[in-house]
Amino acid sequence: MKFEVLGTSGSARLGRITTPRGTVNTPAFMPVGTQGTVKAMSPEELTGMGAEIILGNTYHLYLRPGHRTVEKLGGLHGFMNWPGPILTDSGGFQVFSLASLRKITPEGVSFQSHLDGSRHFLDPALSMEIQHALGADIIMAFDECTPYPSTQEYALHSLELTTDWALRSRQAHEELSRGKEITPSLFGIIQGGMFRDLRMRSAEEITGIGFDGYAVGGVSVGEPKEDMHDIIGYMAPVLPDRSPRYLMGIGDLKDILFAVESGFDMFDCVMPTRNARNGTLFTSEGRISIKRAEYADDPSPLDPACGCYTCRNYSRGYLRHLFLAREILSMRLNTIHNLYFYLEFMRNIRAAIAEQRFGEFKGQWIETPW
Repeated sequence: MKFEVLGTSGSARLGRITTPRGTVNTPAFMPVGTQGTVKAMSPEELTGMGAEIILGNTYHLYLRPGHRTVEKLGGLHGFMNWPGPILTDSGGFQVFSLASLRKITPEGVSFQSHLDGSRHFLDPALSMEIQHALGADIIMAFDECTPYPSTQEYALHSLELTTDWALRSRQAHEELSRGKEITPSLFGIIQGGMFRDLRMRSAEEITGIGFDGYAVGGVSVGEPKEDMHDIIGYMAPVLPDRSPRYLMGIGDLKDILFAVESGFDMFDCVMPTRNARNGTLFTSEGRISIKRAEYADDPSPLDPACGCYTCRNYSRGYLRHLFLAREILSMRLNTIHNLYFYLEFMRNIRAAIAEQRFGEFKGQWIETPW
């Protein structure tokens, strides 16, 4: 992987990640393909709307259909017919989110499958093995996502686990990469909860190990927005200039604006796809709940300023009808729009940085009722 900073507007960075499977222009939003599919979308549709990289989920693909099955069927790229770069998470967030089904030890995490109750043990070595078998282009070090709220004592313990697991992840990754011509790039993850001193320590330890890119995890886990923005603001400047900076799990468009302004390059979230399936759509005028009665006989497109397939062909009235009738087409058309809107939003961010007017761009959008 090669990363270049092509321009700046304040601290906002215009960049480019080059991988053997393609180029990713940054700042970039990565649609989430948890089960080897971005819900309701074909790979061709994603490519057509400008998606350059997607995210796959280690935990879910390990449980079903199994990473060795995916490997036999051509890796995740061949399995799902996606030609471009893929980033896989480490499984750490799912461990965090399934707190009632797992037990954390210094060695790793024992947990029950949410599918059938079977027992499993996930550690840094297995996380690396799974991600290598999936054939991802960018893989993540195994970490513990610190919950909110947490005491400083717990956050410190979580940080220490994350550093130890990062070391073990890198060692396992190097062993798995030995003798291979093309290998994935490995990103380290900074934790530390809501505590600035712990975040700074984590950044120092993780960058000291040395990775191809750096991610900030443990945000958007229930903390107040001001705490999240505080972490975003002081973390970006301490991460290496010449590496991609990835803010994990962030999808609120105002949060993305703030994070880009601070110097982050990569984002992912289920927000556009999940909201689409629930009838909440993002437009240039703010969020729309398509189920509202006011749209019953509305002949206008969802967003007159949007060029997506949905907005070019269907009315708000029709989209409301599909949603209330629980038609599968509702999920597809809504998802097409939301993902297109997000990807177009990122294209406009990149253009604003290239023209050194990102501050003006942010000012135009920050008051939108999203």
